[in-house]
Amino acid sequence: MVLNEAGNMIKKWYEKIDDKFPDVELGEYIIMPNHVHFILIRTDTVGANPCVRPVSPPKDLDNEITSNDSDKPNQTGHNQGEHMGSPLQKIIQWFKTMTTNEYIRGVKENKWPAFPGKLWQRNYHEHIIRNQPAYEKITDYILSNPQKWEQDSLYQQSHLDNSYTL
Repeated sequence: MVLNEAGNMIKKWYEKIDDKFPDVELGEYIIMPNHVHFILIRTDTVGANPCVRPVSPPKDLDNEITSNDSDKPNQTGHNQGEHMGSPLQKIIQWFKTMTTNEYIRGVKENKWPAFPGKLWQRNYHEHIIRNQPAYEKITDYILSNPQKWEQDSLYQQSHLDNSYTL
Protein backbone atom coordinates (compact mmCIF):
# COMPACT_ATOMS: atom_id res chain seq x y z
CA MET A 1 0.00 0.00 0.00
CA VAL A 2 1.21 3.44 -0.88
CA LEU A 3 -0.29 5.83 1.63
CA ASN A 4 -1.71 9.20 0.69
CA GLU A 5 -1.85 12.13 3.15
CA ALA A 6 -4.80 10.64 5.02
CA GLY A 7 -3.11 7.24 5.25
CA ASN A 8 0.08 8.85 6.57
CA MET A 9 -2.02 10.69 9.15
CA ILE A 10 -3.51 7.35 10.31
CA LYS A 11 0.02 5.92 10.52
CA LYS A 12 1.18 8.90 12.58
CA TRP A 13 -1.57 8.42 15.18
CA TYR A 14 -1.05 4.65 15.29
CA GLU A 15 2.64 5.24 16.02
CA LYS A 16 1.68 7.59 18.91
CA ILE A 17 -0.43 4.99 20.73
CA ASP A 18 2.51 3.73 22.79
CA ASP A 19 3.40 7.31 23.75
CA LYS A 20 -0.11 7.92 25.07
CA PHE A 21 -0.44 4.44 26.60
CA PRO A 22 2.99 3.36 27.92
CA ASP A 23 1.72 -0.11 28.88
CA VAL A 24 1.14 -0.89 25.18
CA GLU A 25 3.70 -1.89 22.56
CA LEU A 26 2.97 -1.60 18.84
CA GLY A 27 2.92 -4.72 16.69
CA GLU A 28 2.47 -5.27 12.97
CA TYR A 29 -0.06 -3.12 11.16
CA ILE A 30 -1.43 -2.33 7.73
CA ILE A 31 -3.41 0.69 6.64
CA MET A 32 -5.81 -0.07 3.82
CA PRO A 33 -7.93 2.43 1.88
CA ASN A 34 -11.06 1.49 3.82
CA HIS A 35 -9.81 -0.09 7.05
CA VAL A 36 -6.81 -0.69 9.27
CA HIS A 37 -5.42 -3.76 11.02
CA PHE A 38 -2.98 -3.57 13.90
CA ILE A 39 -1.65 -5.54 16.82
CA LEU A 40 -1.31 -3.99 20.25
CA ILE A 41 0.88 -5.84 22.73
CA ARG A 42 0.17 -5.43 26.42
CA THR A 43 3.35 -4.97 28.45
CA ASP A 44 1.64 -4.99 31.84
CA THR A 45 -0.61 -7.38 33.69
CA VAL A 46 -3.79 -8.03 31.75
CA GLY A 47 -7.14 -8.39 33.46
CA ALA A 48 -8.61 -7.44 36.78
CA ASN A 49 -6.52 -6.58 39.78
CA PRO A 50 -5.44 -9.87 41.37
CA CYS A 51 -6.66 -8.63 44.76
CA VAL A 52 -10.32 -8.63 43.77
CA ARG A 53 -11.44 -9.71 47.24
CA PRO A 54 -8.47 -9.74 49.63
CA VAL A 55 -10.58 -9.57 52.80
CA SER A 56 -14.13 -10.45 53.73
CA PRO A 57 -16.41 -7.45 54.20
CA PRO A 58 -17.46 -6.72 57.78
CA LYS A 59 -20.83 -8.17 58.74
CA ASP A 60 -23.22 -7.19 61.49
CA LEU A 61 -24.89 -9.60 63.87
CA ASP A 62 -27.59 -10.44 61.34
CA ASN A 63 -24.91 -11.54 58.81
CA GLU A 64 -25.68 -8.70 56.44
CA ILE A 65 -22.91 -6.80 54.77
CA THR A 66 -22.51 -3.42 56.47
CA SER A 67 -19.87 -1.87 54.22
CA ASN A 68 -18.41 -2.33 50.79
CA ASP A 69 -14.66 -1.94 50.39
CA SER A 70 -14.68 -2.67 46.65
CA ASP A 71 -14.37 1.01 45.79
CA LYS A 72 -11.38 1.61 48.08
CA PRO A 73 -7.83 1.39 46.71
CA ASN A 74 -5.75 -1.61 47.76
CA GLN A 75 -1.96 -1.93 48.13
CA THR A 76 -1.39 -1.47 44.37
CA GLY A 77 -3.34 1.79 44.22
CA HIS A 78 -6.13 0.21 42.15
CA ASN A 79 -9.68 -0.20 43.30
CA GLN A 80 -10.47 -3.80 44.13
CA GLY A 81 -11.68 -5.61 40.99
CA GLU A 82 -10.71 -2.69 38.75
CA HIS A 83 -9.18 -3.35 35.33
CA MET A 84 -5.42 -2.93 35.35
CA GLY A 85 -3.61 -1.11 32.58
CA SER A 86 -5.07 0.83 29.67
CA PRO A 87 -8.44 -0.62 28.66
CA LEU A 88 -8.57 -1.49 24.96
CA GLN A 89 -11.76 0.51 24.45
CA LYS A 90 -10.00 3.65 25.74
CA ILE A 91 -7.06 3.09 23.38
CA ILE A 92 -9.34 2.62 20.37
CA GLN A 93 -11.53 5.57 21.40
CA TRP A 94 -8.46 7.81 21.62
CA PHE A 95 -7.12 6.57 18.26
CA LYS A 96 -10.47 7.11 16.51
CA THR A 97 -10.91 10.56 18.08
CA MET A 98 -7.44 11.77 17.10
CA THR A 99 -7.69 10.47 13.54
CA THR A 100 -11.24 11.71 13.00
CA ASN A 101 -10.37 15.21 14.24
CA GLU A 102 -7.31 15.42 12.04
CA TYR A 103 -9.20 14.04 9.04
CA ILE A 104 -11.85 16.73 9.50
CA ARG A 105 -9.07 19.35 9.53
CA GLY A 106 -7.69 17.74 6.36
CA VAL A 107 -11.08 18.07 4.68
CA LYS A 108 -11.37 21.74 5.65
CA GLU A 109 -7.77 22.83 5.11
CA ASN A 110 -6.33 20.43 2.51
CA LYS A 111 -9.39 19.51 0.46
CA TRP A 112 -9.30 15.83 1.45
CA PRO A 113 -12.43 14.00 0.28
CA ALA A 114 -15.26 14.41 2.76
CA PHE A 115 -16.65 11.23 4.25
CA PRO A 116 -20.36 10.57 4.55
CA GLY A 117 -21.51 9.88 8.09
CA LYS A 118 -18.64 8.65 10.25
CA LEU A 119 -15.01 8.01 9.38
CA TRP A 120 -14.86 4.88 11.55
CA GLN A 121 -17.37 2.12 12.12
CA ARG A 122 -19.15 2.25 15.47
CA ASN A 123 -17.28 -0.64 17.05
CA TYR A 124 -14.12 -2.61 16.33
CA HIS A 125 -13.10 -6.24 16.00
CA GLU A 126 -10.70 -7.60 18.56
CA HIS A 127 -8.96 -10.88 19.13
CA ILE A 128 -6.72 -11.93 22.00
CA ILE A 129 -3.56 -13.55 20.70
CA ARG A 130 -2.64 -16.27 23.17
CA ASN A 131 0.45 -17.94 21.69
CA GLN A 132 3.19 -17.62 19.08
CA PRO A 133 1.47 -19.68 16.34
CA ALA A 134 -1.64 -17.48 16.65
CA TYR A 135 0.55 -14.36 16.56
CA GLU A 136 2.25 -15.57 13.38
CA LYS A 137 -1.09 -16.45 11.72
CA ILE A 138 -2.59 -13.04 12.50
CA THR A 139 0.59 -11.24 11.46
CA ASP A 140 0.51 -13.09 8.13
CA TYR A 141 -3.14 -12.11 7.67
CA ILE A 142 -2.36 -8.46 8.35
CA LEU A 143 0.68 -8.29 6.10
CA SER A 144 -1.02 -10.15 3.23
CA ASN A 145 -4.11 -7.93 3.35
CA PRO A 146 -2.97 -5.66 0.48
CA GLN A 147 -2.95 -8.65 -1.90
CA LYS A 148 -6.70 -9.01 -1.22
CA TRP A 149 -7.47 -5.34 -1.95
CA GLU A 150 -8.52 -5.95 -5.56
CA GLN A 151 -11.39 -8.17 -4.34
CA ASP A 152 -12.71 -5.46 -2.00
CA SER A 153 -15.91 -3.71 -3.10
CA LEU A 154 -14.38 -0.30 -2.31
CA TYR A 155 -11.51 -1.09 -4.70
CA GLN A 156 -14.01 -1.76 -7.47
CA GLN A 157 -15.86 1.49 -6.73
CA SER A 158 -12.65 3.52 -6.43
CA HIS A 159 -11.66 2.60 -9.96
CA LEU A 160 -15.05 3.75 -11.23
CA ASP A 161 -15.04 7.15 -9.54
CA ASN A 162 -11.28 7.57 -8.91
CA SER A 163 -11.64 8.09 -5.17
CA TYR A 164 -10.87 6.35 -1.95
CA THR A 165 -9.92 7.81 1.36
CA LEU A 166 -6.76 6.33 2.74
